[in-house]
Amino acid sequence: MGTIQHNYTYASTLSDALKINWKVDDLIGEGKGLDFTKPFLPDSLTGIQAIAALDAREKLALNHIRGRTYLYLFGFVEEFILPFVLEQARRAVHGDSAQVRSLLTFAEEEAKHIDLFRRFSEEFEKQFPTPVGLIGPAKELADAVLSHSPLGVVLVILHLEWLTQRHYLESIKDDGILDPQFKSLLRHHWQEEAQHAKVDTLLASELAAALSADEIKVGIEDYLKIASLLNDGLTTQAKLDVETLERHTGRSFSAAERSEIEAAQISSYRHTFLVAGAEHPNFVKAVGELSAEGRERIAAVARALN
Repeated sequence: MGTIQHNYTYASTLSDALKINWKVDDLIGEGKGLDFTKPFLPDSLTGIQAIAALDAREKLALNHIRGRTYLYLFGFVEEFILPFVLEQARRAVHGDSAQVRSLLTFAEEEAKHIDLFRRFSEEFEKQFPTPVGLIGPAKELADAVLSHSPLGVVLVILHLEWLTQRHYLESIKDDGILDPQFKSLLRHHWQEEAQHAKVDTLLASELAAALSADEIKVGIEDYLKIASLLNDGLTTQAKLDVETLERHTGRSFSAAERSEIEAAQISSYRHTFLVAGAEHPNFVKAVGELSAEGRERIAAVARALN
């Protein structure tokens, strides 16, 4: 049986979640447009500024493309987070009322985020004339992810929730050059994900408590398999971004230029969506309490990706 040490409760996370009460209409639309003269994401999350093949105008355009895909990818993964959380709420429906309400609030917020990102994409497309190539469909990834063990799935979700915290607090919060409107979207998303990370810790702890050491090992292996699926998707997305940039700028990159841009973007995507979560101290702690061997396996994969 596995144990994750924490001081979270469903009642406290529910109370904190109910204090945050923003609506999608508060953040996008009706004059709340995007400023395409400014970057959407900090360079620590995009790795664009060091690309020698691009000039300043092209770097800004690629930053905007990455802003589009950043939110798209969060909406993409929420397509499997939402049904997973709803299933956990269904299983808990005859138990503790705070747990059920906390899980249903979590699910409602994820559905709201999907709607927010859809609305953002509509605003983006009004001002960015080039269609952005995107991986998908989301249902195929959701089905593939949800075919793994519940512990493997919840560890991936916990990974994603903690990396959201890291992105905002370490890279976005104090960056004064970002478009304020895009930054506002990220801040409000972060506010709710802060509670989701706590709920995911509770879920992971409960699931692991009922498992043997061998079953926990399977869960960690499934986490790594899902991370590999995500890595394949991110690699494809990086290549699609380069194709989008070519169409947007009307420029055909040479083989060497394309190689440089793709390599920088694949590395950035991996660090932003995989390494930042796998190496988050809270995630490392949780996995380590379940399995020291599993923690070392994940750390080795993170080092290889980094």
